[in-house]
Amino acid sequence: MKTAIIIGAGPAGLTAAYYLLKETDIKPVIIEKDNVVGGLSRTVNFEGNRMDIGGHRFFTKNDEVAALWEKLLPPQGAPALDDKLLGRHVELVQGGADPEQCDAVFLNRQRISRIFYLRHFFAYPVSLGWETIRNLGLSRMAGICFSYLQAVLKKRQENNLEDFMINRFGRRLYETFFEKYTEKVWGRHPRDIGADWGSQRIKGVSISKVLSDFLQRALRIKRQESEASLIEKFRYPKYGPGQLWERMRDEVLDMGGEIRMGCEAVELLPGTSGDLAGVVYECGNGRKRLDADYVISSMPISQLLHTLSGYGVPDEVQAIGDKLPYRDFMTAGLLVDRLEIDNQTHHKTLGNIVPDCWIYIQEPDVKLGRLQVFNNWSPYLVESPESKVWLGLEYFCQQEDEMWQMQDEDFLAFAVRELENIGIIRHNCVEKGCVVRMEKAYPAYFGSYKDFGKVREYLDTIPNLYCIGRNGQHRYNNMDHSMLTAIEAVRVIKSGSQDKQALWQVNTEENYHEMRQKG
Repeated sequence: MKTAIIIGAGPAGLTAAYYLLKETDIKPVIIEKDNVVGGLSRTVNFEGNRMDIGGHRFFTKNDEVAALWEKLLPPQGAPALDDKLLGRHVELVQGGADPEQCDAVFLNRQRISRIFYLRHFFAYPVSLGWETIRNLGLSRMAGICFSYLQAVLKKRQENNLEDFMINRFGRRLYETFFEKYTEKVWGRHPRDIGADWGSQRIKGVSISKVLSDFLQRALRIKRQESEASLIEKFRYPKYGPGQLWERMRDEVLDMGGEIRMGCEAVELLPGTSGDLAGVVYECGNGRKRLDADYVISSMPISQLLHTLSGYGVPDEVQAIGDKLPYRDFMTAGLLVDRLEIDNQTHHKTLGNIVPDCWIYIQEPDVKLGRLQVFNNWSPYLVESPESKVWLGLEYFCQQEDEMWQMQDEDFLAFAVRELENIGIIRHNCVEKGCVVRMEKAYPAYFGSYKDFGKVREYLDTIPNLYCIGRNGQHRYNNMDHSMLTAIEAVRVIKSGSQDKQALWQVNTEENYHEMRQKG
């Protein structure tokens, strides 16, 4: 029996193992350096309160991925706890699972997210409703409209992300809602980030659509049926995203796959015909070698290249890989008694807390990037959802930053001060908290990334090496895209072809993955 070694037990690695077992007679052996599966999509359990690292909406346009998700976790067939207590309508699937009676279930959740700026809430995506006009003031609004007209009349050459955004929103709106937040997330000014990032992550959004929508509402004109909008609902595992990957882990093991936890790949061994012969990995009891017919890697590209040292990586390729940029990620989980911000929306919530799943914090006087309200993702993430609010404060940083180096206790105190400073909580309402650090959470599109094609070309010359997933391809993939890279890798292996183009074509479609057309 042939063997495929898979590096990483995140969404991509687990999917690769599952499909190898489902569609081939190749045995997968997963090597995972952590002691939990799911990668960035894991769920962290802190004293009965579960934390989703980054917030993971389960949405896909791919029917095959959707069917696999539903096989692992059946859809919701009865009201969840908050649906029942609030008498809230929710779409149910006949014959689906009852979340009050069983754990294996996908909840159907409402997508609500807003921007917090100037100590006010704004719609997300940006909307020119009366609330926005009131919060910004007529002077700012006039400047935004005039600036947009200037952008329409004179387009900039798009050399960077700043140019990309100004062309679509005008300078004033860009400076109001995009400039500082983008810098907060990526640690770089938008003019130092390539325009291709915008073309991938801000597709189909423009102020012309925002203005059109506003005028149609104001004048009570029937809105065009072809208008694009964000998907308003998404599926979500009862106990967070890690629950699904734990289910897939169990499926892989039941089907005959193998997973070695707490083991880190340190060297990929060259074979005699330009291929890879196996993997050397470190675990608790020393170094071990495992022979392989195929190697499927979801590890960061920079690390992968170093494991190929015996293979003779060209100096130029190694230099590009070493300089590929990433953003690391820290989350402060805070359990609080109450919030200082009121629910002034029509959405019903337990305890009448704000209805948002997540909030973009665009206040320039804090480093906080996003605020997750886990109660609204799933009431089952919170030990006492009727009386407590479970928050996730997200910070984008680098490992060498002062924040990353803080002791957990100091970082929690810092996070509490920031949230109190912008009026969302009072420090005496915080009951307890925890800190989670995630390395290389976000591959970035600047620096040496402009030369990434040379790295890809080199890696594709190794016939039995397949790069998958977010970090494995250095691409800002979502979960479904990471899974699709794994599925494509398995099918290339199954076909006997050495053409890996299909792996790299995932997530290159022109339409933004969360946009839909009405009609």
